[in-house]
Amino acid sequence: MFNDINLWAILGAAIASMIVGFVWYSPALCARPWMVAMGYDPDDKTKSEEMRKGAAKMYGITFILCLLGAFVLAKVIAGLTINTALYGMKVGFAVWLGFLMPVQLTDKMFSQRPFKLFLINTGNQLIAYVVMGAILGKWGLL
Repeated sequence: MFNDINLWAILGAAIASMIVGFVWYSPALCARPWMVAMGYDPDDKTKSEEMRKGAAKMYGITFILCLLGAFVLAKVIAGLTINTALYGMKVGFAVWLGFLMPVQLTDKMFSQRPFKLFLINTGNQLIAYVVMGAILGKWGLL
């Protein structure tokens, strides 16, 4: 199960995915549009503080889920015997296009949430999986 993949690369890919999310949802990029699309008032300091209080637990769970995603992506890349960042990026894109984006779009349609929210969330996943693919494509094989 772990014989053909570099666990350090998986850890690095998961950390990179978290960094992408921190930057993507930062105030400099998508924090405000995301909050508005979710129905939150970005100027409501009480709500912002409430969200921050539960963030540590959510970030911990998110990191575990990033490790899981990086592990599965590493297994796919290893199965294809890819050993370059470019081809790893292509696999990351294909995984996003074939698995993540359709699920997110289906959720958007049935939840009746704004299309802008879908674009923000799926954009984060697209970048995260392309970055993870690059890392795992270059260093994922043992």
